[in-house]
Amino acid sequence: MEEVEVVVAHQERATLRVGDVFLKIDGDQARTDVEVEAMTLAPVPTPEVLWRKPPVLALAALRGMALGRLGEASTAPPEAWAAAGAAVRRLHDAPLPPWPGKTPDEVASHLDGECEWLIGNGVLPADLVTRNREVADTALRAWTPAFTHGDLQLTHVFVDGDEVTGVLDWSEAAPGDALYDLATLTLGHEERLDDVITGYGTDVDLDVIRAWWSLRSLRGVRWLTEHGFDPWPEIAVLKARL
Repeated sequence: MEEVEVVVAHQERATLRVGDVFLKIDGDQARTDVEVEAMTLAPVPTPEVLWRKPPVLALAALRGMALGRLGEASTAPPEAWAAAGAAVRRLHDAPLPPWPGKTPDEVASHLDGECEWLIGNGVLPADLVTRNREVADTALRAWTPAFTHGDLQLTHVFVDGDEVTGVLDWSEAAPGDALYDLATLTLGHEERLDDVITGYGTDVDLDVIRAWWSLRSLRGVRWLTEHGFDPWPEIAVLKARL
């Protein structure tokens, strides 16, 4: 009998692993629709869709291991990080998905609300929030939309040696700022940014990358707290900007 492993579970969705099959349970089927179509369109390896019976999506397990985890040292070699950068570049060069993404104004509005909540509820010191909000402002400029993953965390990128075997969790995919994906991939692992850029194959604005680190972390603390996760890795990223 195969054991059932709870990979992640909160009020919005849950992911279970049974042998070599991942079962994603999501009450928002529009989000699952985006995930399935994005995996079809993306020019990078993605999990095989085994079957779908709402609210469950069954995906085949990927070969290899996750590139790393936020808050922990990554054991993946520089070549694996470079391969991840190359895969992200292929994605960003692809035609845009046919649904809208968020505008800089929408991102800014949401960010301001999160900052007010963090300070108003005494979750983080006001000076820490204010400083990172200032840093984040650099990211809130007009960008040329690219096909972005939208949540390119380390745990979503699987590698085997120097090969990317697959990228998971496409429910946030949309036209967006390419540098947001690069920032998300290297969040908390600044020492790996050069390897990723080497694979990406073009110069990037490092100030914008740093701005997205602050912005993503500011937006993440509340969600993580309300869904039962420890936000200390994101808080560590914010403190690094002081």
